[in-house]
Amino acid sequence: MSDELAGGDVSEIWAGVDIGKTHHHAVVINAEGERLLSRRIENDETELLALIGDVLAISDDALWAVDLNHGGAALLIGLLTAHDQPIAYLTGLAVHRASATYRGEGKTDAKDAFVIADQARIRRDLSLLRPGDEIAVDLRTLTNRRLDLVFDRTRQINRLRAQLLEIFPALERSLDLTNKGPVMLLSGYQTPAAIRRTGAKRLEAWLKNRKVKSAAALACIAVEAAQAQHAALPGENLAAAMVARLAKGVMTLEEEIAELDALIEARFREHPHAEVIRSLPGMGTRLGAEFIAATGGDMGAFGSADRLAGFAGLAPQPRDSGRVSGNLRRPRRYHRGLLRAMYLSAMASLKSCPASKAYYKRKRSEGKGHKQAVLALARRRINVLWAMIRDRSCYSPSLSVAAAA
Repeated sequence: MSDELAGGDVSEIWAGVDIGKTHHHAVVINAEGERLLSRRIENDETELLALIGDVLAISDDALWAVDLNHGGAALLIGLLTAHDQPIAYLTGLAVHRASATYRGEGKTDAKDAFVIADQARIRRDLSLLRPGDEIAVDLRTLTNRRLDLVFDRTRQINRLRAQLLEIFPALERSLDLTNKGPVMLLSGYQTPAAIRRTGAKRLEAWLKNRKVKSAAALACIAVEAAQAQHAALPGENLAAAMVARLAKGVMTLEEEIAELDALIEARFREHPHAEVIRSLPGMGTRLGAEFIAATGGDMGAFGSADRLAGFAGLAPQPRDSGRVSGNLRRPRRYHRGLLRAMYLSAMASLKSCPASKAYYKRKRSEGKGHKQAVLALARRRINVLWAMIRDRSCYSPSLSVAAAA
């Protein structure tokens, strides 16, 4: 997670590191912007520790800055954290834009490292990296992997649907491939002729043996679609084999997602804030795990609910110019994963939480659209969740009332 640098924070030296996969380049500057050190370093523990020692030999009051906060930067960030070194983060886009304001048109690792260091020296709006507790780190790994698998599943389902459409459009129209049953059906039967030969009763039995819910209804849908198409299209056999392969791929992804869900739930329940977070209506185990993963599990790092809301992109900032005033926009820099978790939990709370329903309706009556009303609700719930974690108390309607005051 990250926290903003305070305006009064001033270091003696600034160390900018341009991150690469196998090598980094580090540049250290002083308050006048003069280079004190410039070095190419292998992404290796021994060399990185030597760099840290050399920088601290210049001054033990250093601010490090990197342009990547994961992947190839992980080892350096871990070593710096172990040495209690503050680390600022600039996005690659910010470094690219800033480079255009420096002398010279060429692009080198040394120049980028200098730009990173100099931007850390002159700016006070950067983010300090905080790796969070061990459970938060584990949840970050698990939830990121789950999100990747969900995206892979969506792509696989889209390919499955496109392939089925080429040989059996009537069945493609009839099936909801986001459900387990239809995908299971396609792993065994893909053509109208095969489904007609099997018949509704045998198809139902086949589905029941594989623990598919509503097997009878699904079998009837498949047979009706098969009766509507008697033509065998060119390339049908090979396409059917591809449909079966894609369907099995979707099922494999579903199994891995289910395994990850179990791991996420088990790890999340070990966190000291888990019970409190889960008590907030709409904030189940998975979204609670995403919240911990995004924030690092340490609310003290933010200092206030307002700063947590800003980190989530739920605290609009003014964008006024000339005669235009009162123009509020989402901040450009925010944690999209945290925004997603708070938005989805706000949506879920509308089904079961009277306080959330009432607040949402009030915002709609004020003229806000659905999305704006849900975002306003998510912002309010940040205050509630902040108070709950601060006081180590589970949700109660009185907390919701206090947050609205």
